[in-house]
Formats: sequence, structure tokens, C-alpha cells
Amino acid sequence: MLTGIHFLLSYTCNMTCDHCFLYCSPTSNGTMTLEQIKEILKESKKIGTIEETYFEGGEPFLFYPLMLEGIKLSHELGFKSGIVSNGYWSTNPEDAQLWLKPLSDLNISNLSVSDDDLHFGDYEDSPARIASKTAKALGIPTISIKKEKPEVQPDIGDGKGMPEISGGIKLRGRAVEKFADGLPTKKCKEFIDCPYEDLVDPKRVHIDSYGNVQICQGISIGNCWEKPLSKLIHEYDPQKHPICGPLVRGGPFRLVEEHGLRMKDEYVDECHLCYEARLALLDIFPEYLAPKQVYGIN
Repeated sequence: MLTGIHFLLSYTCNMTCDHCFLYCSPTSNGTMTLEQIKEILKESKKIGTIEETYFEGGEPFLFYPLMLEGIKLSHELGFKSGIVSNGYWSTNPEDAQLWLKPLSDLNISNLSVSDDDLHFGDYEDSPARIASKTAKALGIPTISIKKEKPEVQPDIGDGKGMPEISGGIKLRGRAVEKFADGLPTKKCKEFIDCPYEDLVDPKRVHIDSYGNVQICQGISIGNCWEKPLSKLIHEYDPQKHPICGPLVRGGPFRLVEEHGLRMKDEYVDECHLCYEARLALLDIFPEYLAPKQVYGIN
């Protein structure tokens, strides 16, 4: 029952955040065209269960006219639309109004804004906070996305458990490179499920300009420029997928076992082990582990 299509409008971003699981940056390539958006929307309608679209990046506001037209086309097909942004464009309330008023007129269903120290630091008049306040004033439903640098919290239970890691960051992409060292680890054999993604019955997929239909960032179920999106979705069988299959059967540890990988003994969490295992499999399953952009390879 797939209900959401998330457009990765571009991997280009005005920022190079330490926790970005897509390795986005000002020099990252891959931006959608209007024709590609139209094709994905046409196929989304054929799927029959889609309810909403999201426009993300990278930073989608860098391609504002394209994003705006994509939302209009989405609404014409009866889909709701949301946006994920870092709010860089909101330098003051007056300017924020210029960017947001057309979106308010389109009645977008949600604006999610990254509002944390990792983007702008902790100060009251950050662009993210101005964007959120202005959006709310215009009646746009708004969510603040807050992530923090991972920090170890002392065990406050019986003293036998593992310390908790705060911050809400999943150790994928650049976050592995920047944050994994020094965090407490567990044995690989403890990671026997995927706690974050429903790989059997996904509710949304992310699609980039290269056609990669990602069930989790960097795990592709096929290329919608090579096979129609509606057909890819209807034919998806997680048990036959070389990456999703093992993850469904027994989490990242099973992924390592089934492919005979030689990994370290311990990792921070499920995402950490899964990501490192996928890196080791990148050249073996390029069709399913795509794009390489998500793995820091341009």
C-alpha cells in the first residue's frame, strides 16, 4: 500500500552537513527536469494507492520554479504535497513571505524545516526559525526537524545495559564518516532486524533524477527510466531482492552472513552495520545499491 512518492529534486544543497545520509553538497550532481517529474507523476497515478508527494533534496528551494510547477502538477492529479527544506532562503520575515506565499496559495499539506545546531546553530533568528514562524502565520502546516550531534547518555537503569545515544541521527552516509568513532558499539549478531524501514510493505519511496527508486536511501528496487515506476512497484518482491531479502529475514547481521562478508565484530547500531555492509557490496550489486552519490562517490 504505497501512499507516498518523495522526489529527490536534486542532490545539490547549499550546505554540507555532517549528518547528511545522502552526501549532499554544493558540488553534488543530479537534478530533475520537469519532464521527469511529469513522467513520475503519471506513473504514480497508475499505481492507484498514492496519496501524497514530497519535494526534497538536497535543497529543493534552490530549484524553486521547478518545485512550484511540480507541486501544481501533483495537485492537478489529486495528490497532496509537502516539502522538506533547510530554510536558507528565509533571511527575514518579509523575504520569507515572498517564498512562502505561492506555496500557501497552493495549500501545501506540510513544510518540514531543518531547525537544529547542525544547520544554523542555536540562535533565535536562524533562517529555519524565521521560515517556520512565517509559514505558520500563513497557515501552512509546519514541522521542525531537530537533530543533534550524537552523544552518549549514561545508563540510568540497572547499570547493566548499554548507554543510550542521543541526537536522533541514523548512521548512514556522511554521518558514519563524521560521528561513528567513539560511540559505544554492540556485537554484529545483535542487529537482527531493521527498526526504521518497512521493507515488506513500504509506505513511500524516494526517486532521484537518475531514476533510482529507493526504498531506503541507497537501496534501489529498480530504475524508473528503464522500467515504468508503476510496474516496478507492483513487481517488487522483497524476498527476491539481494539486499532487502536478507534484511527482512534477519536484519543487517543476516545481510552480512548471506553474502559472506568479513566485517568488524562490533558496530554502533543497525544502520551503521547495514551501511558498512552495503559499501562492501557496492560493486557486486550496483543495480540495487544506487546511486553511488549516497555512498559518497560522485
